[in-house]
Amino acid sequence: MIRNGRGAAGGAEQPGPGDRRAVRVWCDGCYDMVHYGHSNQLRQARAMGDYLIVGVHTDDDITLTVDGRDTYEEVKQAGRYRECKRTQGVSTTDLVGRMLLVTKAHHSSQEMSSEYREYADSFGKCPGGRNPWTGVSQFLQTSQKIIQFASGKEPQPGETVIYVAGAFDLFHIGHVDFLEKVHRLAERPYIIAGLHFDQEVNRYKGKNYPIMNLHERTLSVLACRYVSEVVIGAPYAVTAELLSHFKVDLVCHGKTEIIPDRDGSDPYQEPKRRGIFRQIDSGSNLTTDLIVQRIITNRLEYEARNQKKEAKELAFLEAARRQAAQPLGERDGDF
Repeated sequence: MIRNGRGAAGGAEQPGPGDRRAVRVWCDGCYDMVHYGHSNQLRQARAMGDYLIVGVHTDDDITLTVDGRDTYEEVKQAGRYRECKRTQGVSTTDLVGRMLLVTKAHHSSQEMSSEYREYADSFGKCPGGRNPWTGVSQFLQTSQKIIQFASGKEPQPGETVIYVAGAFDLFHIGHVDFLEKVHRLAERPYIIAGLHFDQEVNRYKGKNYPIMNLHERTLSVLACRYVSEVVIGAPYAVTAELLSHFKVDLVCHGKTEIIPDRDGSDPYQEPKRRGIFRQIDSGSNLTTDLIVQRIITNRLEYEARNQKKEAKELAFLEAARRQAAQPLGERDGDF
């Protein structure tokens, strides 16, 4: 699913001539409701070596053992521990909060309401204080973030340019399955994903959709290995101008309902007229609506789990601060 990342900061030391061996990297976490922050972590980890192994925890991604010790203590002592730079402004906590509050404050053109600000300030915060890992922070899009995720490649002669469009909200395995099927349609595919503006998605999805705003959805889709390019704020109707501009050979859509445009017309009428429209069955029954429904159904359980997780992490941070403040000779293991 994730595009391979190479050449990023923090790469492993390169061995000398004649002693080159593959560097295997281990990276673990809960990866609950995978988002572009997770993708960025895996991209950085992949750049540190040649082969990436990802471990998925059964629950919470607590960094403490049952006896309160750092789970990475052994590899740190062996000098084999590296940290990936955190992607600010995104967390599972924040995404869940948006689903539960049913607000549009996270949309790209909206000001954060006082209600959402109060909720965001409290949702990722246990009674003991604020945790920098679990808490909610504001996402700020930059060109550098886009460059880190983008493939940087243009269509080459002989490649089949395939256009897909949609919200791609809470980018999940259903989307990946769809894009994989589209990718298989050609020997040398070049897939362009058109992402609709937040207001357009809200028009045809309703409620407080999209859960992720346009900038966030852009990074999520760019991280997928099957996507070569993203149109940020694509028109809802696939027009003749769009098809001509990108030299599109094929237009694909999933099995979800096609909502008419504002004037009642079919947004895919032009590619259908040209005979280049295909509907693709992803084979997955997972949808963004189903994910949201799961969260709403299990709200109390999630909130309790989140506060318990943060309380443990805060305890670990406090213990680490106390140890760092002790004189060198008084620390554990220094006697």
